Amino acid sequence: MAGRGKLIAVLGDEDTCTGFLLGGIGELNKNRRPNFLVVEKETSVAEIEETFKSFLNRDDIGIILINQYIAEMIRHVIDAHTLSIPAVLEIPSKEHPYDASKDSILRRAKGMFSTDDFR
Repeated sequence: MAGRGKLIAVLGDEDTCTGFLLGGIGELNKNRRPNFLVVEKETSVAEIEETFKSFLNRDDIGIILINQYIAEMIRHVIDAHTLSIPAVLEIPSKEHPYDASKDSILRRAKGMFSTDDFR
């Protein structure tokens, strides 16, 4: 990874992953592991959780994008991740709109500031 930036990883539905792959984010690491997982109806929560944890442990990944409805399936793992890198960003999908009240980063940020800080 010397001289190169970090990768973006994606855990998402087929449309989300396809869009990002067409945008050029697809990579394989030295162990031939991709930086994305297409989550389908038959994808188990255990597989999603295992893939997410593997992305957290890869030193070549700087950002993990995850559809918010998938993040809800492994919320306990996402909430346990407190490091700034890789950053975990929850994004909407075509079928599931974004709900800011469920986003772990926004909830963490609100906890850092009181409402008096914004007056």
